[in-house]
Amino acid sequence: MLHIIQNDPEVPPGNLAENLVDLGVPFQLHQIYRGEALPSPAAMTALIVLGGAMGANDDDRFPFLSPLRQLIRSCLEQEIPYLGICLGGQLLAAASGSPVVSCRWEELGTLQVSLTHKGEADPLFHGIPSPFSTFQWHHDSFDLPDRAVLLASSPACPHQAFRLGSNAWGLQFHPEVDEQIIRTWAAWDPATACRTELLVADFQAAHSGYQQTAKRMLQNFLQTIQS
Repeated sequence: MLHIIQNDPEVPPGNLAENLVDLGVPFQLHQIYRGEALPSPAAMTALIVLGGAMGANDDDRFPFLSPLRQLIRSCLEQEIPYLGICLGGQLLAAASGSPVVSCRWEELGTLQVSLTHKGEADPLFHGIPSPFSTFQWHHDSFDLPDRAVLLASSPACPHQAFRLGSNAWGLQFHPEVDEQIIRTWAAWDPATACRTELLVADFQAAHSGYQQTAKRMLQNFLQTIQS
């Protein structure tokens, strides 16, 4: 079964869950911020790890991060398909021994991302045009692990997506958000709270293409489980 890890109560699976239901794909959500147990690798056909307001190495405040990184390493070792979104992508880098840097390449809002030549040929991005619209909400960013393949970039953040091995991907951007999630995140800080309506309007203007990209990316990921 596909398992999804939610690290933060205000960073839910959003349209990922909606699309999985529409596609008839069963999944199990683990809200580990509530103390729910991590799944066993033996129980997983694939793993998606969502974002969160914490950093990838904030183990002192969020002790579930250390066993989560170990679970990600098990996915790599056993070639279990893995998709990490924002914090989930940073955790993939950290689990592979690569630094995650705070306050570097920060982005907030609806922004364009371009595929590299290798990204255009990558199975996760099959059928996705370049550039494409993404939603960004990050202060931290990952360095590329050894042997990682850079798949996507943007002017403000050169490391937007990478692949390790044949079926483990880390994303810096968020393909799962909806309007309510954006409103929730904007309320975290007065500097973004005052921009809420602009952030929502920009997202709505790109919504159709964004939704198509998000669903196609999920379908592409599901194909790696079946192959």
